[in-house]
Amino acid sequence: MLLLFAVRLVRTGIERSYGASFQRIMTEQRGPIQASGVGFVLAVVMQSSAAVALLTSGFAASGLIAFSTGLAIVLGGDLGSALIIQLLSFDFDWLVPALLAIGGWLFLKAEQKKLRQAGRIVMGLALILISLQFLREAMEPIRINPFLPAISGYLARDYVTAFLVGGALAFLMHSSVAAILMCVTLVQVGAIPFSAGLSLVLGANLGSAFIPVWLTRGMDVAPRRIVFANLILRGVLAVICLFVINLAVDINLRDVRDGGQMLVIAHIVFNSSLLILALPFCARLQVVFDKAWPKPTEIAAYNLTSKSETALDPANMGTPAQVVASLKLELLRMIEMVEAMFSPVISLYRSGEKDHIRAVQALDQDVNACLTRIREFAAGLPMEMMGRENGRAAREMLEYAVRLEIAGDVVAERLAVLARNLKLAGGRFSEEGWIELRGMHETILANMKMASNVLISEDLECARLLNMEKTELKRAERNSRKKHFKRLQGGEASSFASSDIHLETLRAFRDFNSNIAAVATPILYANGQLLETRLIEEILNIHKDDH
Repeated sequence: MLLLFAVRLVRTGIERSYGASFQRIMTEQRGPIQASGVGFVLAVVMQSSAAVALLTSGFAASGLIAFSTGLAIVLGGDLGSALIIQLLSFDFDWLVPALLAIGGWLFLKAEQKKLRQAGRIVMGLALILISLQFLREAMEPIRINPFLPAISGYLARDYVTAFLVGGALAFLMHSSVAAILMCVTLVQVGAIPFSAGLSLVLGANLGSAFIPVWLTRGMDVAPRRIVFANLILRGVLAVICLFVINLAVDINLRDVRDGGQMLVIAHIVFNSSLLILALPFCARLQVVFDKAWPKPTEIAAYNLTSKSETALDPANMGTPAQVVASLKLELLRMIEMVEAMFSPVISLYRSGEKDHIRAVQALDQDVNACLTRIREFAAGLPMEMMGRENGRAAREMLEYAVRLEIAGDVVAERLAVLARNLKLAGGRFSEEGWIELRGMHETILANMKMASNVLISEDLECARLLNMEKTELKRAERNSRKKHFKRLQGGEASSFASSDIHLETLRAFRDFNSNIAAVATPILYANGQLLETRLIEEILNIHKDDH
């Protein structure tokens, strides 16, 4: 359990630090070799091939990734996960005190988000090393148990059972890294022979491919084709290797010294071979899997019900709890509209196309209409029947609807206009300035997803995290402003040409994000997590900016 927790701790830290950039990295158009390289790097960073497969499926569901590209990313992710196992299998116990000290200090003392999450990652690595040390120590009494030779001997002889056990272990642990590290530890301490460990690892490769298949069971057919293709390819190769090794290779060659390291090498060779064999055929496999899993045909004649444009029905309000639920559904629709307006902002700045700008601004009318419906619905509520808690919740949601409408105005009346002015002026941002704006845009999109979760779950920890992200974005806005002024002082021509637009965009991003994050405020106040005034903090921030 400590190993599973540590692996998740590392992955969470990386997702919170760089998760907003994953979409841009994964959805850029590239060939199969480059796509597999992206998957490899992401799996090394996130320490999870399953997480890479889930991200790929999610982007494929949105139409941002083609089948061939997605399959190449997943195959590269499997190889990256294998490399992580090699790194973690080395004896780094001597590093544990330093990792704990550095990671703990960063996580508890650092003010910047990325430094704090870096501390989380470093502590997670230390806990992985500690858990592996615990595993080796815990296996020692088992190794001298009289029943162990019978069990290990049975697994060595019945390689099919060992294969199935390895698959079940990886699936139940939901982490191929943790499962294979456990198998390596068993072989290192002599608890099981190398031959049994090899069958377990081959089974773990199959079991790890089942994880994204299970976790994407609620998705449409199109994105699931990628994880099914990965499952079939890995399964076929794993079964072939299982029988070839156990039937065609002499048993003396399978009982080797330093079995743990050889097991890791075998795992890397397996995933490398799969990548080499399957990568050239990713595009051709799309035809096969399109036929094997065709998209269900939609028959319009039998579509007797149409989706309502609004979740609010003043004529049928229902109970107070139903009223609150209806308001939440309407707010979710409103968030989706605002997100649809904000998502293409970076494209607007790059292209400046008038039709695209008009289309984004036209969505603001729908957002305004949504606010009007919420106001009219709230005005007609029988407050004497709503009760204190439900009435308070209705008022808070009305206030958040106003904030969402203001956020839509920021896009339509400020950001869209700035994009048009940039096009008319023929200006462009400096390379550093463009990277800063794009990073803030990605962070805000991630915050919008988090705001939807807070609205539905009302989870205190998520609300705290969203509020912290608001503070981090303010810090990023201040830092970008300072860097921009330094570029101006350095005489960078592109910074002069786009100075006003850059600064106004920073401010608009900050205002937009503050309105989106406002959903967390009533939750934090209700739990005593906010001070009545932020005057001291604001004065300190201004003082820092002046210096």
